[in-house]
Amino acid sequence: MNKSELIGLVAKEADISKAAATKAVAAVLGAVTKSVAKGEKVTLVGFGTFKPAKRAARVGKNPKTGAAIKIAATTVPKFSAGAGFKAAVSAKRRK
Repeated sequence: MNKSELIGLVAKEADISKAAATKAVAAVLGAVTKSVAKGEKVTLVGFGTFKPAKRAARVGKNPKTGAAIKIAATTVPKFSAGAGFKAAVSAKRRK
């Protein structure tokens, strides 16, 4: 499913226009992105948690030349699935 398909599904499920669903999806994604970028954790009970995680500096390898390169430390987004989400996905696989 891509973003436009998600918007279509939200519009149908919530019985709202696609324009309103587009604004709603954009607002939710924007809020999650801004919060995690500020270093905050966003928890949606039953769905999951979005949080920032620090990745330490490390030495990597250039795949083309094999030379060692330094990879700088950075902060990356992480997602941990909630119990409800895990159960829903697990139930689908068993069928």
